[in-house]
Amino acid sequence: MESKILKVDKLNVYYGKNRVIRNINLSFDKNKITAIMGPSGCGKSTLLRTINRMHELVPDARVDGKIHLNGTDIYEMNPILVRRKIGMVFQRPNPFPTMSIYENVVSGYKLNNTKMRKNEFDFIVEDTLKKVALWDEVKDDLYRKGSFLSGGQQQRLCIARALAVRPSILLLDEPTSALDPKATARIEELAEQLKESVTLIIVTHNMGQAGRISDNTVFLYLGELIEYGSTEQLFSVPKDKRTEEYLSGKFG
Repeated sequence: MESKILKVDKLNVYYGKNRVIRNINLSFDKNKITAIMGPSGCGKSTLLRTINRMHELVPDARVDGKIHLNGTDIYEMNPILVRRKIGMVFQRPNPFPTMSIYENVVSGYKLNNTKMRKNEFDFIVEDTLKKVALWDEVKDDLYRKGSFLSGGQQQRLCIARALAVRPSILLLDEPTSALDPKATARIEELAEQLKESVTLIIVTHNMGQAGRISDNTVFLYLGELIEYGSTEQLFSVPKDKRTEEYLSGKFG
């Protein structure tokens, strides 16, 4: 039996009077990659943002239900701590533009006024950039702005920034949709390596990507959880007709 790191219980999410997530019950396996799929507007990104309380930055957002991280209700935790334990990487690479590569990686510590010696920060920067296979490409340019990097390198820098504070879970919201095929392949390869140390939850429109890298897949439709299971099972013998129609391209 897989250990469950995150449990979503009777979750409803509202923007004003509009309910965009409808009574979802879901649990995520530790050190696995779970893909969240479904047509545009079905609630994928909203679910992801709710898991690390980013939805609270949207006016009129409201949540019913519980989300437990290792048994602790995230709504009883400080939101800053939640976002350290549950990191997030967005669709478009967004390194902090005024910061160097080095400063981007350790920004989570600096923004929280965490006191460390320079050699400790140096270790975190090198160790984290090695984890995202970026160290050899940028080690001579650590004090240049991250904006000089290619799109794929910038996205790996954003993943490094999220990983530097040692989260338990990494949320990836369509992290390769703005990248070319070569950079996409690098990110996919990276995701498979990272699951040894962190649990990954990825929103993707790319069925091929979900099939290549995810262990489990969630299918959402109109804010409801339609089907959840191993990616192999869900792709080959979906239990629900809507899943089958989505996977065969009848709607999207």
